[in-house]
Amino acid sequence: MDQDYECRLLRQINIQNENATPVKAASGVQALATTNSPLSSPSKHGDRFIPSRAGANWSVNFHRINEIEKSHNQNRKTKEGTTDSSKADGLAYSALLKNELLGAGIEKVQDPQSEDRRLQPSTPVKRSLFSYSMTPKRALPEEDGNAVSPYSLSAVSSNSQKLLRSPRKPTRKISKIPFKVLDAPELQDDFYLNLVDWSSLNVLSVGLGTCVYLWSACTSQVTRLCDLSVEGDSVTSVGWSERGNLVAVGTHKGYVQIWDAAAGKKLSMLEGHTARVGALAWNADQLSSGSRDRVILQRDIRAPPVQSERQLQGHRQEVCGLKWSTDHQLLASGGNDNKLLVWNHSSVLPVQQYTEHLAAVKAIAWSPHQHGLLASGGGTADRCIRFWNTLTGQPLQCTDTGSQVCNLAWSKHTNELAMSPDGEAIVTGAGDETLRFWNVFSKMRSTKESVSVLNLFTRIR
Repeated sequence: MDQDYECRLLRQINIQNENATPVKAASGVQALATTNSPLSSPSKHGDRFIPSRAGANWSVNFHRINEIEKSHNQNRKTKEGTTDSSKADGLAYSALLKNELLGAGIEKVQDPQSEDRRLQPSTPVKRSLFSYSMTPKRALPEEDGNAVSPYSLSAVSSNSQKLLRSPRKPTRKISKIPFKVLDAPELQDDFYLNLVDWSSLNVLSVGLGTCVYLWSACTSQVTRLCDLSVEGDSVTSVGWSERGNLVAVGTHKGYVQIWDAAAGKKLSMLEGHTARVGALAWNADQLSSGSRDRVILQRDIRAPPVQSERQLQGHRQEVCGLKWSTDHQLLASGGNDNKLLVWNHSSVLPVQQYTEHLAAVKAIAWSPHQHGLLASGGGTADRCIRFWNTLTGQPLQCTDTGSQVCNLAWSKHTNELAMSPDGEAIVTGAGDETLRFWNVFSKMRSTKESVSVLNLFTRIR
């Protein structure tokens, strides 16, 4: 072999071996330097260099990027709110890359909490990263009927444009400090009692020992409605009528008193229970009461109690939760027997029975936004909020709160939970004998409510 040719061949082999050594990339993934680059090769192959991407597995690379992001997020401690925004930005950027490199067709970034449904493409389109064709580019039809213009000045596809234009749901910040604290001496620390209720006229009623006090949220004036110490009784539940003019008071001896809040006058006293009354629920002029005697009594306050009385028996232990549906057709009851029962007007037996809770069911709330949607919360051994479709009798969803659920109420403005009449604030009573008020929800109306063609109030000017 010619010595000059042998030297040139060995020199070229050495150069190729040096270029083939692994190089550690900035992202931590090892990559091999290309050996056919015109800069590294001593021979000239022409004036153009087109890289080959046929062997690149982009799906695997994107999966590894997500794994690296997860490991970084677990090891990194940031301030409150920063992690959520960074995660949302990372999802949007990942979706943008998948649209441009893989043609995934993602138009909306899903909820970051749903891991498997983060980025759901509409209709995946298979295309190469670099494709060269002599045929002119044509307009491609889209699902919404629009066409992709070949003369568009945007550097990204139409799906990516929709992704960037899609509004991001703002992160709601809930204050951990109450905006008002009221002393509530002798507030009983009993899970089964309902001693606080907020009226539609923005007046709070609280049962403290043997007395019921009214606090006006407008004037901050406190008045004492009644005192049961003369009768040797105590307050175990309070409940406002829908119009906010009457207060029902359940007592330890099993009585239910009806009071006129404005006049401060007792209108009637209803008998029938043999134990304490811990749950009350109004339905227009009808009042339902649940007791430790396991019986639910439904009475019309306009008629004599004996004539209008209706007994509902289905619980085996104390009835601690009652709530009428927004259409006034169904009554939901919860008991210490871990049962959630649904009643109607035509039967004295429950029409539906749910037994999935593992503890007492006190917190009950009907959705004002979706007909037949019921939420219930369990006690210490359960800690779950469960949602039910009473139209079909099927369970919908279960959420573990990590603590016993004492009360539930649906917001009037958004499809979430609240307790105040205007949907902005909630009030909580605790064993430390205080009432704490919290700002939780804004008063912004829901999007579905404002744009629905079935909502007649949007047509009124």
